[in-house]
Amino acid sequence: MDVILLLRFADVGVATYGSLRVVGDPARTVTWVVTEPQSAAAAALLAAALPVQYGDESIEDALGRALTAGPLSSPDTELRWSYELGSVLLSAQAWALLSECVANPRPLLFVTPTARLAQIPFAMLAVPTAFPVATETTSAEESDIPQLVDIDITEVTDGYRLMEIADVVMAPPVNIVRSARRAAKWDVVRDKPPVLLLDPRVPGQRPDSPLGSVLGRPSPANAITAHFADRVESRSVIPDVEAAVDLFRRSDTDRIWLSRMLSAEPSRLLFVGHASAAPGDAGYAERAAIHLACQDTIPGYADAVGTHRPFTAADLLTDTTAWPMPPRVALLACASGNDYRFDEATGMVAAVILAGAEVVTATLWSLPTTAGHRRFRGDAALADSDPMSELVIAVDTAHDADNAARAVVRWQRSQMRRWRQGDRAAHPIYWGALVTFVRSGRES
Repeated sequence: MDVILLLRFADVGVATYGSLRVVGDPARTVTWVVTEPQSAAAAALLAAALPVQYGDESIEDALGRALTAGPLSSPDTELRWSYELGSVLLSAQAWALLSECVANPRPLLFVTPTARLAQIPFAMLAVPTAFPVATETTSAEESDIPQLVDIDITEVTDGYRLMEIADVVMAPPVNIVRSARRAAKWDVVRDKPPVLLLDPRVPGQRPDSPLGSVLGRPSPANAITAHFADRVESRSVIPDVEAAVDLFRRSDTDRIWLSRMLSAEPSRLLFVGHASAAPGDAGYAERAAIHLACQDTIPGYADAVGTHRPFTAADLLTDTTAWPMPPRVALLACASGNDYRFDEATGMVAAVILAGAEVVTATLWSLPTTAGHRRFRGDAALADSDPMSELVIAVDTAHDADNAARAVVRWQRSQMRRWRQGDRAAHPIYWGALVTFVRSGRES
C-alpha cells in the first residue's frame, strides 16, 4: 500500500503551527512552530519572486522582474530561494521524517496550508543537508531565518527537492470534502469526450488587452495546435470541430454553452484562459472568477467588465447542478488555485469540487502569457520556447492518465530537472505554479 503523508498548517495568533503525519502510524507525527519572523520572511521571498505587482511596480515591471531578474530567474538563485523557504517553513524534524519515508512508489503528500502560506510552492522546496547556525550576535528573531549572504548554497543543500521525495498534492478543505455532492467517476466517463475551453474570446477585449489572448494567434504550425489536432483526429472532443485551430479563441463558449456541454457528462474539463482572484483584503473567496465568452447581458454575481460578465465561484455555488463538473478539471489561469488565501476557502477550486470534480489542477500565481514570455525572454536561445503551451499540453496529457495528479507531478519533476541542469527554457514561473487538489488518495 502506498504511503500517505499529511502536512498541515494552522494560524494561531501571530504564529503558524505545522504538523507532519504518516497515515496509519500516528506515533511518527512531528509538530513545530513557524514564528512570525519566519512567516514574514516567507512572504518577502514570495513577493520578490512572483509576477505580482510589488510596491510601485506596473504589471509589466512585475512580469519582467519575475522572468529575468528575480530569485526564479536563474537556477542558482532559485535554488537558494527554495532552500530558504524550506528552512523557514519546515523544521529539521519534519525534513528528517520526510527523508525516512522515501519509497518506491513515492509517498503521496497532501498539503493543507493557511492563508499566510497559500501561495507557497511546497513541491519546489529544497531539502536541506544542513541548517545555518546562529552566531552569538544573532538575535532570537533573526535566528529563525536562514542567514545565507556568505554561505555557499552547496554546503547546505544538494539541490534535492520535496517533489523528489513525494508526489506533492493539495488537500481540499475538510468542509468541502465532507459536503454532500453529486460526483461522476473517472472509470465510468474516461472514454467520453473532454470539454476544451482554450483561450475563450472575452467580449470587448482586444487580443493584446489584459483579458486578451493567453496563447497567442492560433495557427496549425503551433505545437499546441498540433497536440490538439491529434486529439481531434483520434477521438471526439467538445466543441465538435473539423480542425484543431477552431478550438481556440471561440466567442460562443459562455456559461450557458458550458452548462449544456457539462450536462452530457464529459470525461473532463480543460480551461485555459484568464481568471480573477478575489481581493485578498475583501475576505470573499467566492468572488474568484474565470473569464469565459460571457456577454454582460447574462446575469451573474460579478459586476460587468465592459461588455463582459465574469463567471464567479458564487455563480457556480448557487446551483452546482447547472454546471455538473466531470471528475477531472484543469483551470490553467491566473492564480486559479488560491482558495486557501481566505479563512473560508470557498473559491473556484472548492466550487468545482462541490460541483462533482475529484481532481482539480490549478495555479498558485499568474502565468505569463505566450506573448509576455517572448517579450521579456526574447533572446535567440529561447526564441522557439513556449513554456505556456508546453504546460497546457502536459496537463492535458496528464489528465488522461490513470493517476492524473501523479502524472502532473512527474511532469513538474522533469521540468525541474531540466532547469537544474541549466535549461533556461524550463522556467519555474510555469511548472512551479501548478498544484493539484485531490479529494482523496484513491482519486489521484
